[in-house]
Amino acid sequence: MSLYVIGDLHLSLGTNKPMDVFNGWENYVERIKSNWNKTVADDDVVVVAGDSSWAMNLEDSYKDFEFLNNLNGEKIILKGNHDYWFTTKTKMDNFFKKSDFNTLNILHNNAYKYEQWCICGSRGWISENGEPSDQKILAREAIRLEMSLQEGMKMGLEPIVFLHYPPIYIHDENLSILEVLHKYNVKRCYYGHIHGDARKFAFNGIRDGIEYKLISSDHINFTPVLVE
Repeated sequence: MSLYVIGDLHLSLGTNKPMDVFNGWENYVERIKSNWNKTVADDDVVVVAGDSSWAMNLEDSYKDFEFLNNLNGEKIILKGNHDYWFTTKTKMDNFFKKSDFNTLNILHNNAYKYEQWCICGSRGWISENGEPSDQKILAREAIRLEMSLQEGMKMGLEPIVFLHYPPIYIHDENLSILEVLHKYNVKRCYYGHIHGDARKFAFNGIRDGIEYKLISSDHINFTPVLVE
């Protein structure tokens, strides 16, 4: 049993917004399926770190989640900035149950146990030049991350954090998120969102005792990355 992570699948099987038009994304759905099932076993767990589907609502997301459900392993899905289908955890849980998508789970203000670790996370947000309009969202996402970590702490396990947005990017730092990471002594943080040429500005490495890794799907060759 192993734990993996991948972000930014950008599936559009029920909508007309394929990513194949972008350089490096050719045949990406087939590549995801092939690489995933070669890497992940049925008893493994995969965290999907946001931007899973381009669908605008749950009904239109059906084919994307059917595809994801049929891939190997259990999946833990968190919200990304393009996940407009994302409503409440209760509604999504009910949708998955009604659709018999029994390998899909939602990470939203909660946490999951994986051996001696707890899987925690939230969407996060990005602070663009400290614009005031972002501050309310930043504060809310920091609260959501803290709620997830608090649930994880109740398990008495070491937290591993998964975000959609990068907490560090070029010269910018999301101080609200970083404060929560340090408060709960997080040692590893995986994030997505960054694509194409922008990936060269992504931070991969250790800063102030926390290891950060970019795991957007085009950055990792559409193959889930081993966490544990």
